[in-house]
Amino acid sequence: MKTTTNPIIRGFNPDPSILRVGDDYYIATSTFEWFPGVQIFHSTDLVNWELINRPLKRVSQLDMRGIPDSCGVWAPCLSYKDGLFYLVFSNVKSFDGPWKDTPNYIVTTDDIYGDWSDPSFISSAGFDGSLFHDDDGKSYYMSMLMDHTEPDFFGGIVLQEIDLSTMTLLGEMKHITSGTELGCTEGPHIYKKDGFYYLILAEGGTEYGHAVSMLRSESIFGKYEVHPENPVFTARFNSAHPLQKAGHGDLVETPTGDWYAVFLVGRPLEERGRCILGRETAIEEVIWKDGWPYPVEQREPRISIPSLQLKPEQMNGNHSKLVEFNADELDIDFQSLRVPASEDWCSLKDRPGFLRLYGRESLTSTHLQSLIARRVQDFNVEVTTRMEFNPTNFQELAGLTFYYNTAHFFYLNVRGKKHREGKELVIISSDYYSSKEHENKIDVSGYESILLRGILDREELSFYYSVDEGSTFHQIGNSFDASILSDDYVQGSSGRYKAAFTGCFVGICCQDLSQNRQHADFEWFHYKEL
Repeated sequence: MKTTTNPIIRGFNPDPSILRVGDDYYIATSTFEWFPGVQIFHSTDLVNWELINRPLKRVSQLDMRGIPDSCGVWAPCLSYKDGLFYLVFSNVKSFDGPWKDTPNYIVTTDDIYGDWSDPSFISSAGFDGSLFHDDDGKSYYMSMLMDHTEPDFFGGIVLQEIDLSTMTLLGEMKHITSGTELGCTEGPHIYKKDGFYYLILAEGGTEYGHAVSMLRSESIFGKYEVHPENPVFTARFNSAHPLQKAGHGDLVETPTGDWYAVFLVGRPLEERGRCILGRETAIEEVIWKDGWPYPVEQREPRISIPSLQLKPEQMNGNHSKLVEFNADELDIDFQSLRVPASEDWCSLKDRPGFLRLYGRESLTSTHLQSLIARRVQDFNVEVTTRMEFNPTNFQELAGLTFYYNTAHFFYLNVRGKKHREGKELVIISSDYYSSKEHENKIDVSGYESILLRGILDREELSFYYSVDEGSTFHQIGNSFDASILSDDYVQGSSGRYKAAFTGCFVGICCQDLSQNRQHADFEWFHYKEL
């Protein structure tokens, strides 16, 4: 029997919102500080998913300059009504203090592949905004309620009618549930079936206690009763299960009447360990019994599930790709940090056949970094790039980085020498802003081009270089513990970060800490899953 392997969308792709329009399925996932905002995937069989668009492409839609790490775009919600797609998203501005600034917006389009509207502000009462379109023509906006008077700030779920023609909320905000005993109630979505309103929730916190909860009511405003065997999906009771953190789910019905749930999961390196790939998207089949949705077999998401809609080729199997920078636009796998990859600093035109990055601020900046990167989607990868760079002083750097956030990264770079001519290859690592320059430095003066390579073998990261166009690669320095590039380490080890929700990226960058104009040229970027 053919099977579908979880996760179906690998690498940092959390908070899936799923939508079916006709025979087409779409999933939207969170992007946090990475620009453009929101990833939208398309499928016709629920197995093979293709990234088709990132709708928040303009600063007028998404202004993230200066936001803290792991803020920005949280928990998008896709819906469809009368020929229009609706996308709700939060653009979180602050999260670590006693107050949380969580404005929510809606954008629309009649072409999910095309451009989306400028945003309409809806509410800052909480995050995880969602729309429900009832069969009587009314629409409702809901979110979790941010309650700064409570220690854990989770104030339950609120709901309010919305006029979609003016994007204004109508009437009073109604508090419809405080959730279940699992707590940390967020991620609401509503469905209507057989006279009941079903409310799905993310609960237990988005770590190892995470869960998908289900409630129902005969009135959209409640009272909501809890599923008799809640939570519906979770791995909180089985620490050895390979798919952990199951939660923040959404439901979809197929044209044939079958039901599926999608939700985020994490794959730890060891039992309840660190998840360097971030939170990913998984799928499970749902059956209905006695008016409630249940898993087909178990609460824990299965690694392999039977599929009746498989195609011969599985797109979620291997993401290896050689990107040659000779196209008119940047490959869709790449994103930048907080601001658009605009021609003034990220140019495919200034030197045809190369991507030219003009150096700007450091890897610790939350404003103007010159970095493009893609998700790491497998535990074993080899990433290589060819770079030409001629720095004039030690404040000019460019190279290859494995990156989690402004405080956690490993950076193999070429820079100018201090107080003398020439350039050298050096590794810089950062762990909670404790930056370390490693002793192994290689003189690469006189070499026009250099190949930079990083090999990730689960938690072990090693760097290599070649000055003979790849005929010979030499390791530089010792191997590093790449497991620090994970939510679990960043949030768990020091308690410094309350918001740590992304995953490991790998990319190329350039810094000019003096004049902000020195450039580096990259001819290609090869991401290879081993």
